[in-house]
Amino acid sequence: MKLYGYFRSSAAYRVRIALNLKGISHEMASIHLTKEGGLNRKPEFRAVNPQMRVPALELDGGDILIQSLAMIEYLDETHPEPPLLPADALARARVRGISQLIACDIHPLNNTAPLRYLKHQLKHEQAEIDAWYHHWVLEGFEALEAMIEPAPYVCGPTVTLADLCLVPQVYNARRLKVPLERFPKIVAADAACAKLAAFDQARPENQPDAE
Repeated sequence: MKLYGYFRSSAAYRVRIALNLKGISHEMASIHLTKEGGLNRKPEFRAVNPQMRVPALELDGGDILIQSLAMIEYLDETHPEPPLLPADALARARVRGISQLIACDIHPLNNTAPLRYLKHQLKHEQAEIDAWYHHWVLEGFEALEAMIEPAPYVCGPTVTLADLCLVPQVYNARRLKVPLERFPKIVAADAACAKLAAFDQARPENQPDAE
């Protein structure tokens, strides 16, 4: 497999964790999101992913998957150990709900593309962009804090898709100096994941293209 990603991409970070947890060997292809206006916008990468976003996952047979949650569920179905979704339908829906809260509600508003649009097209100052970023993280984390009970992970005693979504979002929140004192349960779940090698190896600073 080949994972097209960028060391700071939250979505690529999620997929790296999944690949590590399942012990799947893979090649890394770095697509820098800021150099030369974004290498993801070059024709070469557009041929890989018409959406021009990372990650993209090229399977051994040449098929390309896009969207991190779809990739992770594919990996979970084709490499079922360790499972990232519970067997119980209700528990599975809960994991997916928390995952989507992060991946569909918090992350898209703070992704590179909208932040760049705020700066270049709408001419917002950096302080305003930072306030935008903090607002949406804090609003999402308030809901998330009320929904999780670390035991020690987001949804119980085993790692699930929800943890794969949480950890990159917490990483980015810290990098952008979002205060986390109000979210002890989020911080506790993140700390539990940090003890696992699969999560540590996936951290942005541990990637070949880290700057």
